[in-house]
Amino acid sequence: MTTQPKTGSTDGKSAASRPLPTLSTDIFVYALLALLVWVARQISLLQLFKAGDDVGYWLGVAGAVMMLLLFSYPLRKHFRFAQRWGPVKGWLYAHMVLGIGGPLLILVHSGFEFGSLNAGVALYSMITVALSGVVGRFIYARVNRGLYGELASLSDLKVRAGLEQEGARSRLSFAPAVEKTLLEFAQGERASPPGWATHMRRSFLLPWTQWLVYLRCAHLLNEPSARLAARLQWDANKISEHRRLARKLVRRYLNAEVKVAQFGAFEWMLSAWHIAHIPFVFLLVISTLVHIFAVHAY
Repeated sequence: MTTQPKTGSTDGKSAASRPLPTLSTDIFVYALLALLVWVARQISLLQLFKAGDDVGYWLGVAGAVMMLLLFSYPLRKHFRFAQRWGPVKGWLYAHMVLGIGGPLLILVHSGFEFGSLNAGVALYSMITVALSGVVGRFIYARVNRGLYGELASLSDLKVRAGLEQEGARSRLSFAPAVEKTLLEFAQGERASPPGWATHMRRSFLLPWTQWLVYLRCAHLLNEPSARLAARLQWDANKISEHRRLARKLVRRYLNAEVKVAQFGAFEWMLSAWHIAHIPFVFLLVISTLVHIFAVHAY
C-alpha cells in the first residue's frame, strides 16, 4: 500500500468531472454569508441614513431591482425563447449573487427594522426566501453531479482499491475484518427499502453511522497493520504512512458509498424544496408590491 487512492471518473463524462461539495466549502460559504449580514448590521447601527431619505430610498430601490432580476434565471431555464441567452450555469451564479446582494441591500435600507405592517411582512418574506435559497444551494450542490457522477467515482475508487474486480488484490486484504465491515455497510444501505423514511434517515442519520463505521474500521486496522509491519520490518515512518493511507482509503470508500446512497434522498428533498419555495416567492412579490405602493401613496 504505497500509493494514494484516487477518486473520480476518467471517461470524460461531464457529470463525473464536476467537483464534489465538501464540508470546508460549505463552512466557508455560510461563514461568508454570516459575515456579510454582520457587516450590513454594523452599517445600519451607524445610522448614516434612514429608509425614507435619499440614500435609504435608493438602497431599497437597488435591492428591489436585484430581487426582481432573480426571476431572469427561471426564465432562462424554463422558457424556450430564452434558451440562447448563454449557459445556464452562469445564470445560476448570477441568481445566487443577486439572491445575496438584494436582501443585504434591503436589510441596510430597513436598518433591520420595520415601521409598518406591510413593511414587516415584506421584510420577513424576503428573509424567508433568502434562507430558503441557502437551503436550496446546500441540496443542489449534492445533486449537481448527478447519480452517474457519484456512481462513477465509487466504481473508480473500488477498482483502484481492488475492492470490486474478482481476483484483484485488495489494498485492505491485510485486514479482512475491515473489508467485511465496509462491504456489510454498503450492502445494508443498498438493501434499504425506498421511501421518505429512508430518505430522511440517509440525509440526517447516515453521516453519523458513517463516522461510527469509520472509527470501528480505524480500530480494526491497528492489529493487522502491526503484524504486517513486523513481518516486513518497517520503520516507524513507514508504519505511520501505511496506517494513514489505509484510513484514508476507508474514509474515501465510506464517503463514496454515502454519496451514492444519499443522492436519491437529496433529489427528493430538492423536489420538496421547490414546492415549498414557490409560495414564499409569491408572498414576497405581493408584500413587496404592497410596500412599494404604500411608500409612494402615503
